[in-house]
Amino acid sequence: MKTKKYFSWKERAHSFGYACKGIKSLFRTEHNAWIHGALTVAALLLSIFLKISKTEVILLLLATTLVWMAEIINTAIEKSMDFISTEKHPQICLVKDLAAAAVLISAVAALIIGTIIFLPKLLSI
Repeated sequence: MKTKKYFSWKERAHSFGYACKGIKSLFRTEHNAWIHGALTVAALLLSIFLKISKTEVILLLLATTLVWMAEIINTAIEKSMDFISTEKHPQICLVKDLAAAAVLISAVAALIIGTIIFLPKLLSI
């Protein structure tokens, strides 16, 4: 029989540490994270410069968060598949391709949202 685990602030702090460790690892090992990072910073700077509305900020936040989540999940899937087998296998290739497709779809959606928000404002300067 399992003993009941009680809530612990110390354990919660450790879980944040693990998450930060994951983010550091993402930036150390994944070149696409640098591209997403640069584009996120560019969107943030454009948002400030163009003084976009709160609604537009929320939409950009959701779009960029979706891209980051997809990239992190894709990386986790790729690392897991590489751990399972270093050999080429059609099913592993398919799993990795599907995970990469999720990143691509989210990035294209973010690009479209950014274009809809920023392009009219940039053209009116």
